[in-house]
Amino acid sequence: MSDALPAGLDAFLANAGWSGADVEPLPGDASFRRYFRVRKGEKSAMLMDAPPPNEDPTPFLRSATWLDANGLRAPRILAEEAARGLVLLEDFGDVRMREYVEEWPDDERVIYRAAIDVLTELHRLPPGPFLDYSMSEYVREAKLLTEWYCPAQNLYPDTAGYITAWEQVLAPILPRQRPGVCVLRDYHAENIMLLGSTEEQGLLDFQDALNGHPAYDLVSLLQDARRDVSPELETEMFDYYVEQTGAGDQFLADYAVLGAQRNAKIVGIFVRLWKRDGKPRYLGMIPRVWALLERDLTHPALAPVAKWFDANVSAELRAAGGGSWPV
Repeated sequence: MSDALPAGLDAFLANAGWSGADVEPLPGDASFRRYFRVRKGEKSAMLMDAPPPNEDPTPFLRSATWLDANGLRAPRILAEEAARGLVLLEDFGDVRMREYVEEWPDDERVIYRAAIDVLTELHRLPPGPFLDYSMSEYVREAKLLTEWYCPAQNLYPDTAGYITAWEQVLAPILPRQRPGVCVLRDYHAENIMLLGSTEEQGLLDFQDALNGHPAYDLVSLLQDARRDVSPELETEMFDYYVEQTGAGDQFLADYAVLGAQRNAKIVGIFVRLWKRDGKPRYLGMIPRVWALLERDLTHPALAPVAKWFDANVSAELRAAGGGSWPV
């Protein structure tokens, strides 16, 4: 992705009181958004470039405003021109949860407990100004596996049966997610910033927020596609969340179902990033995600989906972590 500065940036920064600031490009993510660090004297800020038609910063602005108004640490909006895709944000610094935990593994439990505390606080709030996580959205996401992964592995699966299986296992979840909580949808160690201490954490990448099931963001954190979370830590943090929230008897089953749904989606997305967007580096994460998917599929609540995998994806592919990839 080009490091060229966005068109009209000088005027935007001048109107925001940042005229003459230095602008430094930062590494990109898995989207069309770009980020820059803006410095002027002792001050720094983050610039998001989310240009139409591929991006629209309006959902990010809505989510950030709601989270901030409700005491969660989303970056504060310093200036914005949504029609041009430009947003100037509070700078959370460079200390991401993932890199910090890898450098200081003795702090892992403390930091994950703090991340659970953020979820607990979020889930005590009423639903936000977002759409509901619907059956059609769950199924659309799960279908990314059959749309992208299966063709890449020369598989010709029973797509109709796949959809039916997911509808069966997801149907009991919908009543249990009402009235719903804000689901950030990408809550993991690369989207959590440490703000001066191991316990104060800032949120990123929440523009796709919906109202849905509280287990979704929990499984996103504890079944992380980008770093290994030990089964022991996952169990401990799951139990800590249940202790803090009083989640009911069906919560573990819902956690497994949403874990499988999310992991199937991620496998499809990672293949799409390679095939469509020319970003093969995500392929190396598929074996981790596949292993999590396989583990989720052992839960009885996922029996119809597990049966579909048994019939449509070979034991050899599954044993190889989803297959081999050109990385």
